[in-house]
Amino acid sequence: MIPGKQKVRIGDLLVANGEITEEQLMECLQEQKKSGLKLGRILIDRKYIAEDTFLEFLSKQFDIPFYDLKDFSIDATVVGKLPETYARRYRALVLEEKNGEYVVGMVDPMDIFAYDELSRQLDQPIGIAVVRESELISLIDMAYRRTDDIVSFANELEGELNTEQFSLDRYGSSEEDTNTPVARLLQSIMEDAVQMRASDVHIEPGANTLRIRQRVDGVLQEQNIGESRIAPALVSRLKLMAGLDISEKRLPQDGRFDMSLKGKDIDVRLSTMPVQHGESVVMRLADHSGAANSLESAGMPPEMLARFRYLITRPNGLVLVTGPTGSGKTTTLYGALNELNSPEKKIITVEDPVEYELDRINQVQVMAKIGLDFARVLRATLRQDPDILLLGEIRDRETAEIALRASMTGHLVLSTLHTNDAVSSAIRLLDIGVEGYLAASAVRGVVAQRLIRRVCERCAEPAVLDDQQFAWLDALVGEQRAHELEFKQGRGCNRCHKTGFFGRIGVFELLEISEALANALRAEDALQFSELAKEQPGYKPLVLNALEFALSGDTSISEVMALSGQVDELKERMEEDAPLSTSLSDKLEQLDNDSGFELSPAQH
Repeated sequence: MIPGKQKVRIGDLLVANGEITEEQLMECLQEQKKSGLKLGRILIDRKYIAEDTFLEFLSKQFDIPFYDLKDFSIDATVVGKLPETYARRYRALVLEEKNGEYVVGMVDPMDIFAYDELSRQLDQPIGIAVVRESELISLIDMAYRRTDDIVSFANELEGELNTEQFSLDRYGSSEEDTNTPVARLLQSIMEDAVQMRASDVHIEPGANTLRIRQRVDGVLQEQNIGESRIAPALVSRLKLMAGLDISEKRLPQDGRFDMSLKGKDIDVRLSTMPVQHGESVVMRLADHSGAANSLESAGMPPEMLARFRYLITRPNGLVLVTGPTGSGKTTTLYGALNELNSPEKKIITVEDPVEYELDRINQVQVMAKIGLDFARVLRATLRQDPDILLLGEIRDRETAEIALRASMTGHLVLSTLHTNDAVSSAIRLLDIGVEGYLAASAVRGVVAQRLIRRVCERCAEPAVLDDQQFAWLDALVGEQRAHELEFKQGRGCNRCHKTGFFGRIGVFELLEISEALANALRAEDALQFSELAKEQPGYKPLVLNALEFALSGDTSISEVMALSGQVDELKERMEEDAPLSTSLSDKLEQLDNDSGFELSPAQH
């Protein structure tokens, strides 16, 4: 029986079976008229009915199977019977071939029009199965990855280069050549990267192979292509798109271009560098199609966010955000600017490069090759009567001193440093030659941040710790407690592409400069500054904040260990009775109550 062909009203059936009330149905029908969404989607979003309850109801009511796609293994040949366009449009996927028909998983098996279109597209009878929407979308992303297309277009380009004399003009970026193999290859590479949520794409030529690597959730994933001769054509195409010199292969070059992919406006920052077997290309992808960054999107804990907001709303002073490349500093700084942006304030940024365009904010692109460096631009901005300055990075003594003096003369200055933590950031200013009195008078606070991978919610399960992890926890909380703490890990599913992680979460530490810390800076006493910072009320190192996420199941213990680096420093803090966070202390205290033993003072 074809469910879509039955003349039934699913809402009435749900009411008749007591799953929802008549009032709830009327509310959802009114919203459906306005939004055009499916009734089931509205019911689930309003939490009038659980998704699984709704799907099981459909399965039972219309005698169609319910497929759990969490760990479903797809057959690429069978899936390929339905073009991706139709799969995404109708939220449907060919799951398997069974008893002479294709089993098609659908989010809405009541959609008659979708059923008819799918029947026309497939070359044999179809049977309907009902599936969860979130799982189906993840499976579609996995099933229709561009890896096969990338290899196919690479082979086609290799064959073309073997039969024709290579010409850079042929691989230009004009609209007329969008159907050439190199254009289709690049399009497939970029679409696959966006589909996989990659932040960066690396194109690396080797002696006999071309490596294409994507950084997903901070970890590189690699695909090898045997046709290494296609690299020059691909690099030339990218250079032309970014407005770079295609004849210059001996020097690094930087550029940028925009692409529209899968309904998203992607800004691509491109960097080329000569290597042994050609030119290496790295592209950083930024999705500009979403809403403007907010401070909440950075992921700071509420208590820390309130303290950070206080720092950035002060009329003057220097606030630093530190961390390695890719740690989310830009998200934090742009979130602060969006919050401060108002008609009453003049904001100027000095960046290299300008990453996001912000309305009402004057953004200056540093161009060192023509002498427009950070120091020169910063001096000029002070004559532009700004209230707030964003300096992309403090790189040397001259830039640091101008920024510090600006913050002492009525300006709020936001900037970044590449240091490991908040404590070493203030000391770093002394290392590059800044006078202690300047740093003490100007610096108001320092935020250090990292990004750690989030355990995939769909396949999360209790973690079984290995000997190394137990030893790490032993150094932190003692052997007995280490065996009491519980953590999560991802088993690996279709949503997370078998990695066990999906997305990342920000880990922060905030150090506010108190009078005692300022005096230590003024005396240029780095040791005293470090000791006083550890005793600062409310200060917690990154690793302890990360451990909170592990205890709550948001990340794995392995991610915390990777962040911590050395255990010795953390163990020393514990032995000095350094205060744990309230939430972490509560968790450990609860374990004490449950297990009937207490931690030693050193372990607390």
